[in-house]
Amino acid sequence: MASKSPPSSRPRPARSPWLVLFLWLSGAAATLATIGTLLIAYMLIVMLPKLPSLEALTDYQPKVPLRVYTADHVLIGEFGAERRHPVRFEEIPEVMKKAVLAIEDFRFYDHHGVDFISILRAGLADILHGSAAQGASTITMQVARNFFLSSEKTYTRKLYEMLLAYRIEATLTKDQILEVYMNQIFLGQRAYGFAAAARVYFGKDIKDITVAEAAMLAGLPKAPSAYNPIVNPKRAKIRQTYILKRMHDLRYIDAAQYQAALRETLRVKGSGKEFSVHAEYVAETVRQMMYAQYQDEIYTRGLNVVTTIDSAEQDAAYRAVRKGVLTYERRHGYRGPETYIDLPAEPEARDQAIANALLNEPDNGELKAAVVTAVRAKEVQAELLSGDTITITGEGLAFAARALTTQASNTKRIKPGAVIRVTQAANANWSITQLPQLEGALVSLTPQNGAIRALVGGFDFNKNKFNHVTQAWRQPGSSFKPFIYAASLDKGLGPATLINDAPLYFAAKQAGGQPWEPKNYGGRYDGPISLRTALAKSKNLVSIRILDYIGPKYAQEYLTRFGFDADKHPAYLPMALGAGLVTPLQMATGYAVFANGGYHVNPYLIATVTDQRGIVISQAQPLVAESNAPRTISARNAYLMTNLLHSAVQRGTGARSNVLHRTDLAGKTGTTNDSHDAWFAGFQHELVAISWLGYDHPKSLGDRETGSGLALPMWIDYMSRALPRLAVYSWPRPSSGITEIDGELFYDDFLPGHGFVAHIDTSQSLLTGEGGAISGANIGVSETEKRDIMDLFKGQ
Repeated sequence: MASKSPPSSRPRPARSPWLVLFLWLSGAAATLATIGTLLIAYMLIVMLPKLPSLEALTDYQPKVPLRVYTADHVLIGEFGAERRHPVRFEEIPEVMKKAVLAIEDFRFYDHHGVDFISILRAGLADILHGSAAQGASTITMQVARNFFLSSEKTYTRKLYEMLLAYRIEATLTKDQILEVYMNQIFLGQRAYGFAAAARVYFGKDIKDITVAEAAMLAGLPKAPSAYNPIVNPKRAKIRQTYILKRMHDLRYIDAAQYQAALRETLRVKGSGKEFSVHAEYVAETVRQMMYAQYQDEIYTRGLNVVTTIDSAEQDAAYRAVRKGVLTYERRHGYRGPETYIDLPAEPEARDQAIANALLNEPDNGELKAAVVTAVRAKEVQAELLSGDTITITGEGLAFAARALTTQASNTKRIKPGAVIRVTQAANANWSITQLPQLEGALVSLTPQNGAIRALVGGFDFNKNKFNHVTQAWRQPGSSFKPFIYAASLDKGLGPATLINDAPLYFAAKQAGGQPWEPKNYGGRYDGPISLRTALAKSKNLVSIRILDYIGPKYAQEYLTRFGFDADKHPAYLPMALGAGLVTPLQMATGYAVFANGGYHVNPYLIATVTDQRGIVISQAQPLVAESNAPRTISARNAYLMTNLLHSAVQRGTGARSNVLHRTDLAGKTGTTNDSHDAWFAGFQHELVAISWLGYDHPKSLGDRETGSGLALPMWIDYMSRALPRLAVYSWPRPSSGITEIDGELFYDDFLPGHGFVAHIDTSQSLLTGEGGAISGANIGVSETEKRDIMDLFKGQ
């Protein structure tokens, strides 16, 4: 049997490395092709049917907030969970579009929804640097994600994002996609879209932004919290600088624009400061009125409300109230620091302690919170929330001089760790001030139709949201006397009627009781004086005698002609001194009757309401004097009262108003019992304005504080800016009903010797009892009413 030959021991020839590489690449390619085929099949069979409808994009209806505007279309308020201001593509400035494209998707107009070049570049950056310098998501993919997908980072979501991007590109034009993106993207501070962000961060319309501002806004989409110029200005600046360089590298801006943008100092408005006019009380009042009608729809429906407010006059009113309150505060001395904190020795802990303290004591307009870090003989250093250190010297220390001495108590002394308020003057010098406890209000309206021109409901809305113009029921004091005088004119009294300005005496009615003798303000009595003089000098005892003569019940009914509530003005003698309750808005409405010639108009704030498309859905239909407004007092009564009130501002308690150099003003001061409230109510034919000052929890403003010294200067500050638009008016005398005799005015049917009440004398008045003592029996008042009378006479 033949034997088998042994196997060959020769080695097999080695495979070429190139063949191995080829085979490996071929296998990998086949594998990738298989995976790709399966992935495409999965996308077409499984994912494509699950893609959402693009109706949200093709019929884009963003949630647009309620916006409130002045009559001259200045934005003063915005209400909604999302701040939005949708704009058309052509309304977005080129610089804003280019800034966004430079950082988000500079190849936007070259790809079809998915940019594979950017994906490859981002992948290489991951491999080489461990992070991507730029994201691989296109603007179209971001739109897909923001509208239809969650923010979870999974491969499945990324595939859906890419599929949706292709569908979006097939449905919308590039410009439409960019428009949606720039209106929808979240940019921090509740701002959605670049138009809203321009308003929030810079307080301006998007059409007015600069290159530097556009670059700052374009940096927000990546991380609104990290690059927010309000909360993180340093990181925002770094991001802005990078975007400006990208814009220059892409030749979107030239070298000169690039350098100018780098040098530009940005003025970020900050949260709550995006509106150029302070009208917070107006905006909130409008919101409440709109909510009462439309409920929650107002926050998403995109309604636009145009008010009757004039932006310049609103600004004047705001400044007048701030100045009036702060002037009073300076006159009444420094109360001491708001609180004290411990200052750690370690710098980082010290900075954190200061920041925490100032966050709890936010700035109040121009009144900024600061923590004192050093006190020297003639210098105080303090740190602001921004981290800046300020130095206060010289006159800036004068207001708080006593708190800087060693004699000051621990609760009032300014020392390191004290939290104080400071304000910066126009010359950049800092001064110590304080948050006021006093409140103020001012409202003005057009007397011909009731349109409210300006409304400031308090010193600061963020500090106190209570609207003193509409919600504060206060005693009007002597500013209410004109309505009693108007009632007396129809009872036969006139400017020439003599009334005895003499003391009244309330005798004790029971054993142990104390007699009480009321006095005029200042304790001065002029004896028999004319009604004209009595009103000009605001004589309390004369007002009591007039009301007693015409009858409290008659006067109470007469007051309703001016819009006052009868139940808030009990029909007894204290009514003559403003013992009832009114709001500043009611007072403005009442004085409007004099200003417009005798017609009652209703105050109104909302002129028009339009929807998002600009279609008017509501328009005011005001009552108009000499048209459809009801006549409530005669023309002759209105003329005579205006004439009397003109005397009051020319030669009486309102004479300070002469600094305005106007001959067509009329008005009346008001100071209540113990100076709890200070008023001035005044008007010109086309403008009525009411100013008020007082404490929310009534207490004395001070023995020498009056309406003339407090409220009138505030009124003057406002009117000095509001009056120049109005021509000087000459009040025309009614063609009938009034006769002039020896330079004084009389009703035709109440002439001397023919019905005119020539005088009200103490010997004839029902007010006096035997020996001049007043008793409850002969004036018809109860014990409670007598106490009210006695209380109200004090300080009038």
